[in-house]
Amino acid sequence: MTKTVLITGTSSGLGRASAKLFQRRGWNVVATMRNPDAESELASLDRVLVKRLDVEDAPSIALAIDAGIAEFGGIDVLVNNAGFGAFGALESIPIETIRRQFEVNVIGVLQAIQAILPHFRSRKSGVVVNVTSTSGRMTFPFGSLYHGSKYAIEGVSESLQFELAPLGIHIKLVEPGAIKTAFGNSISFSNDPEISDYQPLLQASMNTYGGLTGAASPPELIAEQILAAAEDGSRRLRFPAGEDAFRQLAERDGASDEQYFATVARQFGLPV
Repeated sequence: MTKTVLITGTSSGLGRASAKLFQRRGWNVVATMRNPDAESELASLDRVLVKRLDVEDAPSIALAIDAGIAEFGGIDVLVNNAGFGAFGALESIPIETIRRQFEVNVIGVLQAIQAILPHFRSRKSGVVVNVTSTSGRMTFPFGSLYHGSKYAIEGVSESLQFELAPLGIHIKLVEPGAIKTAFGNSISFSNDPEISDYQPLLQASMNTYGGLTGAASPPELIAEQILAAAEDGSRRLRFPAGEDAFRQLAERDGASDEQYFATVARQFGLPV
């Protein structure tokens, strides 16, 4: 039987590429986004249902899941892709931005998982694919909130697989490196120029961040890894995605904390 996937954050970038890939490979797709009214491309595809889902709005999550089940008879895979990034010196980031970083990237993911679990339990099967990042296993300067949110989902997922695997439900983590998408439009950058101590460090770091995009992977390549995770029948948890992800994670795993900190400081032009 044709399987069905529900994907969050399909209005652009990786979510959109994933929705199109799953559809091409014969899946039914519940493509969700915050503002679906203007969506035409995905809505025109066979076996694609476009629905509103805002991860900060719990009722919208339940409604999208119910609509997918009603349309296709069930949901086999949930892909938690929606997210955004808050960057800058922690001291200068408004508390509202701090809260939203974790509301979207952590609480939103947990709400989506909670909402789908009764359906998965009733079927004694299901897969949750959480799109995190290499940022959930290694860190760069001035990304404490974004890294913290991704580390949180890594920990949640690793623990959750123990309680769900006996029920036939599998948890997967897809860990991309840099992606050639408009994710920059989903970034909140905070800086208070009056706190002069941070300014040279911020400038050096931002220059380095710009250079990292040269190794970015196309979203279609990362989407292939999401599909691989969704179709994987083993207990494998982590799926790095992109050449830079494999390289960076290998370097981090092979270094002590002190070695890693010194390498990153040199890379970003910061004092070692």
